[in-house]
Amino acid sequence: MKYLDEYRDGGIAARLAGRIAEIATRPWVLMEVCGGQTHSIVRYGIDRMIPESVELVHGPGCPVCVTSLEMIDRAHAIAARPDVIFTSFGDMLRVPGSRGDLLALKSRGADVRIVYSPLDAVRIARQNPEKRVVFFGIGFETTAPANAMAVYRAKRDGVTNFSMLVSHVLVPPAIAAILQAPGNRVQAFLGPGHVCAVMGYREYEALSEHYRVPIVITGFEPIDLLEGIQMAVRQLEDGRAEVENQYVRAVTRDGNKPARDLVFEIFEIGDRKWRGVGTIPKSGYKIRWEYRDHDAGKLFEVEDIRTEESPICISGLILRGLKKPSDCPAFGRECTPQSPLGATMVSAEGACAAYYQYGRYLDSRAADLPAVPTP
Repeated sequence: MKYLDEYRDGGIAARLAGRIAEIATRPWVLMEVCGGQTHSIVRYGIDRMIPESVELVHGPGCPVCVTSLEMIDRAHAIAARPDVIFTSFGDMLRVPGSRGDLLALKSRGADVRIVYSPLDAVRIARQNPEKRVVFFGIGFETTAPANAMAVYRAKRDGVTNFSMLVSHVLVPPAIAAILQAPGNRVQAFLGPGHVCAVMGYREYEALSEHYRVPIVITGFEPIDLLEGIQMAVRQLEDGRAEVENQYVRAVTRDGNKPARDLVFEIFEIGDRKWRGVGTIPKSGYKIRWEYRDHDAGKLFEVEDIRTEESPICISGLILRGLKKPSDCPAFGRECTPQSPLGATMVSAEGACAAYYQYGRYLDSRAADLPAVPTP
C-alpha cells in the first residue's frame, strides 16, 4: 500500500537492525510507552530482530488497560441505573470490573451503547431528553480534544442531560513515576507519537533534562520503531540525553494548539489512579468547575467507590518495566484475553494481550516442559 509499505520494508528493517547491533557496545534497556508501539513490536518481532544487549520493556501505554478497577466499578454503578443510557467506545465494554463487565450488564437489560465518537453520545442525549446520557471518557491526551469538544458542545447547546465519566491519563507524569520508582531499569524511552501529535513534545524536554534520559518520539510502523531504537541507542552510547523526533511526518514540537487550548478550556489536571500501578500525582484530567453540570462522577455521586486490585496479577511490575508478561505464572493459563486477570491483558493493546495474540504464551509453556533426553 502506498505510503505504508515503505515503513514495513524488510530490507530496510534488516539494515536498521544491523546498525543497532553495530552501535550498541553495552547493555541498554529501552521502554516504549504506547500500547500501539508494544503491539507492533510483538507483532513484527522487532524485539527479536535487535541484539540481545538492547532490551525492550513495555510501559503503561494502553489507556484501556490502565483505567482503574474502581473507575470501571463506577461506570457499572451508573450504567445499571434505569434512567441512564451509558455510552462508550467498544473496547471498554469487556474490561472487567470487580463484578463483571459492561457487556454482561447490557445482557441483563442495562441500556449500554457503543458509539464511535463522544459527539454521538451528545446526539443521543438530544434524542432522549427523558434519559440521562453518560459517555465514558478514557484515553491519553490523544482522545482528550474530542472528549472536550463533546462537553463544550453540550454546555453551549444546553444539552443538560449529557455528562461524562472522565478517566483520562497523562504520559509525562507516568514517565516520571517510572524513573522515580525503586529498582527502575529504564535508560531511554520511545515516546508516544499520537500523544505528541496533539500535545507536542515540550513537556518531554524537561523530563529528559531533569532525569538525564533520552526520549525519542517514535511512530508505530516497524521502520519507525527500529529507527527510534537506533536514535535512542546512539544517544545512550554518546552519553547524551535529549528529546529527538523520529515521527516528523506527524509530530511537531508545539503539537496542535487549537486542540490543546480546547482541552484546557474543559479539563484541569488532577491526581489519577492507574490500574496495576496505583495513584500518580497530577497524572490525569478532570472536568473543570465551570463545566461541573456535565461531570458524571459528581452528578451520580460515585467518586467514593473504591476497589482493590487482584493480588495474583503482576501487571504493575510489567507496566514499570520490571517484568515481562511471560514472567507471570498466570500468563496464558488462568489469565487470557477471554478471562483477563489484570491491566495488561484487558485490551488488545496491552503487553500481555499482545504477547498472547502472537503466541508468546507458548514460549512460557515450553519452559515448563521437561527436557527431552538425547539418545
